[in-house]
Amino acid sequence: MPFDPHKALYIHIPFCLSRCNYCDFATESCKSDSKHVRKYLDNLMFEMRESSKKGLLSEIETVYIGGGTPTHLGHKQLIELLYFLSTMLYMKNVKEFTIEANPESLTEEIVKDAWALGVNRISIGVQSFDDGVLNALGRAHDSDRAKQAVEVAKLRFENVSVDLMCGLPGQTESMWQKDLETAVSLGVKHISVYPLTIEEQTPFYKQCMKGQMSFPDEDLQADMMNDAERILKPCGFERYEVASYAIPGFESRHNISYWTGVPYLGFGRSAASMTQNDQRRMRIQDGVVTDDLNRAQMEAEDVMLMFRMSKGVGDSRIFQASNYLPELQNTLENLIEKGLIGHVDDRYVPTNKGWLCGNELYGEIFDLA
Repeated sequence: MPFDPHKALYIHIPFCLSRCNYCDFATESCKSDSKHVRKYLDNLMFEMRESSKKGLLSEIETVYIGGGTPTHLGHKQLIELLYFLSTMLYMKNVKEFTIEANPESLTEEIVKDAWALGVNRISIGVQSFDDGVLNALGRAHDSDRAKQAVEVAKLRFENVSVDLMCGLPGQTESMWQKDLETAVSLGVKHISVYPLTIEEQTPFYKQCMKGQMSFPDEDLQADMMNDAERILKPCGFERYEVASYAIPGFESRHNISYWTGVPYLGFGRSAASMTQNDQRRMRIQDGVVTDDLNRAQMEAEDVMLMFRMSKGVGDSRIFQASNYLPELQNTLENLIEKGLIGHVDDRYVPTNKGWLCGNELYGEIFDLA
């Protein structure tokens, strides 16, 4: 049975000016003009060209260049990559084209040329507008540079997103609220909010283990995540996904594809690809199959991931999944009793408690398979 066409494309740029104290991503700190970076880009473009020859890029609708820090490549190399992509893709089919940027490396030149080559969305890794917090994180920019980056992006882009983190060292609830208010005042259209997670092998983890800093207060983080909705909703932002708010019409199509079972291609170090047909779904990362799901497992995963979205899962979709997951209806009733989901207008939707206790909600559904 043939596999469904890929609709989403992710390209990983694993290079940064410096590594942050919380980062455990597949990234490294190096100079943008190093031979190592040049070799990586050459290999990346070769792999994409070969995939294009096989027709794997012919139906791509969303593109996301993430990292790391794509803008750390510098103007010449980043624009070279964007031009190459414009020749590999059917750009008329591409509805959303995002590049990630960090404030210290986003320039007016990059903004104007990226826009001219088809990019229509920029996501800026701000994390905080407080200089003390930024310093604790090990970020390479300060608050003023973050604000300047947003204004530079707006020279061409209407669709500008920022990432903010909560539960950070030295960050109070009032400081978090100010970060949210600052983002709104800058006129961005999308805000992603993430509670800090301490991962092993990071400087923060080592500091926590030595007693030099405390692990995040989960109750405070929950309060901060609630603050986000309380502050952003009156400003016209809708929470469409567990960690994302957008002015209606500016939701991230690419991110939604991950939560709705859309096949995607990944290029670059640690980037995952997902391919599927009616009976099988596989994920491949660095040449290794990391998931190989049968139809029942696919149904469980689809329902689980849809609960990351505010619109949840419709009754008809639940009925379809129940053909493969006979205990699904009982599990949903149990989740309603626990207050993790509700049933509204023929849809099962996550509650705020369900989002805050996501591991329990998602785990109970996926365990059905």
